[in-house]
Amino acid sequence: MVSLLESGSTFPSEPALGETGSVSADSNPWNPLLDDLERRRSDARAMGGPDRLERHRTKGADDRLDARARIDHLLDTGSFREIGTLVGPGGADSGTAPADGIVTGSGTVDGRPVMVGAEDFTVLGGSIGPGSTAKRHRIAELAERDRLPLVMLLEGAGHRPSGTGGAEPGRTPTDLIQQARLSGRVPLVAAILGPSAGHGALVVPLSDYTVMTRDAAVFTAGPPVVKAALGEEVTAGELGGPDVAVASGLVHDVADDDRDALDLVRTWLSFFPSSAWSYPPRREGIDTDLRPVDDLVDLIPRQSNRVYDVRPVVERLVDDGRFVEVQPGFGASIICGLAHLGGEPVAVVANQPAVRAGAIDVAAADKAAHFIQVADSFHLPLVFLTDNPGVLAGTASERAGILRAGARMFAAQTQARTIKVQATLRKAYGFGSLAMSMVSFDGQTTSVALPGVTLGAMGARGAGDAVRADDDTAEAIADAEATAVYRSASRLGFDEVVAPGELRDVLLDAVRRGLSRRQQAPEPTARTAIAP
Repeated sequence: MVSLLESGSTFPSEPALGETGSVSADSNPWNPLLDDLERRRSDARAMGGPDRLERHRTKGADDRLDARARIDHLLDTGSFREIGTLVGPGGADSGTAPADGIVTGSGTVDGRPVMVGAEDFTVLGGSIGPGSTAKRHRIAELAERDRLPLVMLLEGAGHRPSGTGGAEPGRTPTDLIQQARLSGRVPLVAAILGPSAGHGALVVPLSDYTVMTRDAAVFTAGPPVVKAALGEEVTAGELGGPDVAVASGLVHDVADDDRDALDLVRTWLSFFPSSAWSYPPRREGIDTDLRPVDDLVDLIPRQSNRVYDVRPVVERLVDDGRFVEVQPGFGASIICGLAHLGGEPVAVVANQPAVRAGAIDVAAADKAAHFIQVADSFHLPLVFLTDNPGVLAGTASERAGILRAGARMFAAQTQARTIKVQATLRKAYGFGSLAMSMVSFDGQTTSVALPGVTLGAMGARGAGDAVRADDDTAEAIADAEATAVYRSASRLGFDEVVAPGELRDVLLDAVRRGLSRRQQAPEPTARTAIAP
């Protein structure tokens, strides 16, 4: 067979530039197309226009950011790649809804890819129409498919009413379904940076981590709807401001302003892998080796009824003393937070004796259960520091559902398949010990206790009163309580009784030993239990 080239035939070609019949640079046929594309992009990136942008920036907190500035602050410089720039009712020519009120795309945080969506309040109040629904669904779809975190920056009015460009009921993609599918598969984060209502706000309870600014609010329906439906006069702050959202357990952290909130998101993401198909990123540092913590004896009172703050204890145990507490304003008798131990990201769950002696109440149990499940889903080792008199007793606690909440926490930690290390610092009674993974055969890589730890179904005084013990019997119960740790250790109820100064080294070695199980590719955690 003879090819065209071999036969001497040639393909027709365009005249070279500058030759007769050529196209000059000024009249290149691409130029009108490129000019039109740039005009459409500029219209979309102008958002609600200069006047609305200025009003937005000067409303509420000082130095407020618009949607695109928020994305720029969150992501590494120059990494944002937009998706759906030209989406909007009537197209870009209409100018009615640039980008359809939400800016979406991808970028990197500390060099790692993420998907991001930022509601634009300057465009129809950040409300949701058909185009923005499609964009929300698309970035959640890509987050799942490409196994990347999804960050939603919220400030919007929910769905647009019918007749104003809103979606009519029908068989259309729903972003919330796709967002729910991300649970336990990729990290989902929400930052509430203004009023957030209705459909858009529903991503908040679905998220692994949520933060809001002090002038933000989040609710199922805003004040006008509440007034129309119930006749109740209420401000946005009273309905869903930080005082409400934190007290309900909906929001994990409160930030002073937009930049602080976005910095918290970056910090939280730094402890987590991109998905459940990868392990958390190791952090190199100078404080990743073994070291004594002899000053723990000054931080942990010997007497079990003495109050102390467990935070300094945690800070002495972890690398560089850096402990990032999560949800500090809710369920204060347990503290939960992120740290590094030997360079490895870990999730710390510690009883707080400074609050109700560390007794686990409903809020604390609910907080811990969610935190444990998130940590387990993304393979962070769990570090339990136990010092509690049990779950909180009393009629108010029972009415609030302490048995249900305590059981939920217990179910979460006992189902956890990540590395678990546990240390009992002073006391552990009843169901509180179960919830804090103290009891044998709960899948711990190690379980240790400090000397003098008191154990039992309840404290000695309560036990004596319960059985109406005489003085001799009460003294015997107290003595048995005081020596319980050694009797337990004699039957391997603890792997070891350790001195306080040894505790960091013991926990660090246990985490390192537990890492040896990572001999195969990680997978999402399978959950089968029905939550209490």
